[in-house]
Amino acid sequence: MQNSLTAKKLFVIIVIRQVIKLSINNYNNFLSKITQNNCFDFKNKSVSTDIHRKMMLNRCLQMFEYEGLPDTIPQRDLELQLLCGGCVAVTEVKGELYSFNGGLGGEPNVYYMPTIFTVSNPALNFSANLKIDKDCIVIPSDSLYLGLLPIIDKYASFLTETELSIYLNIINTRIIQVFTASDDDTKKSAELFLQHIQQGDLGVIAENAFLDGLRVQQYATANTTTQDLIECLQYLRATFFHEIGINANYNMKRETLNTSETSVNEQALLPLLDDMLKQRQKGFERVNEKYGTNISVKLNSIWENKESVSRETTEENTNENENI
Repeated sequence: MQNSLTAKKLFVIIVIRQVIKLSINNYNNFLSKITQNNCFDFKNKSVSTDIHRKMMLNRCLQMFEYEGLPDTIPQRDLELQLLCGGCVAVTEVKGELYSFNGGLGGEPNVYYMPTIFTVSNPALNFSANLKIDKDCIVIPSDSLYLGLLPIIDKYASFLTETELSIYLNIINTRIIQVFTASDDDTKKSAELFLQHIQQGDLGVIAENAFLDGLRVQQYATANTTTQDLIECLQYLRATFFHEIGINANYNMKRETLNTSETSVNEQALLPLLDDMLKQRQKGFERVNEKYGTNISVKLNSIWENKESVSRETTEENTNENENI
């Protein structure tokens, strides 16, 4: 009886170990598939550009913070609509508020602005030509209804080209010398000679014909090219951050900036950011008036701090200039 129980316990332990081993193997296979399918290919420019575009959008989605949004208008989706589409229309569908991308049209008003917003949403089975300010409230991302996608696409393309250039430049730095052979035998001998050197063995040349048929040419590479490309990459990234209101650490002067120069840089960050915030605030004020909501929007984290610090610096510099 005791031997039977011992055998059963041993069997259970073996089964548990096999299950654990199988689970670990399955998990490792799963991770292997993920990493294998997501290897970054610098030479695939369309994929690289798409990755840069998504990463930039990820950063831009954190620019604003909303309070009072209904559950039917998630902040992430609202900002994606504004940043990518340039504007949204907020209207009621089946008693709930929704935001939609769509087409602007209709007979222009006195300032040649559209009067109709066309919406088609299969998920809600809703299609309509909404009269702006009567059937819906249109909220632009900025004064010209552009969104940030044009800026993001531009810098994503620039970054892709620059990173590819850096990648090719790094590969080319491996080429120190170029060997040219006059015939196949000399080519094979040269390959064997280089293989021995790579393996750490001493290469031996047995015939003068090898030296006569082989020519070695120095492959000149510019040492400054890689540095210039890296500086270009840093400049592009910093310029993109400047566009969306973040002062990235990049200085073309390669010198220390004084206070006035820093202040000018800080002030240059504000116009687009201020315009985007203003359009959202004005838009949701109209939404609150029409639909009785209490939605508010403000700058988020680093953008809010950056704006307040920049305005304080500007006021200090103004007071100093007045006192002179």
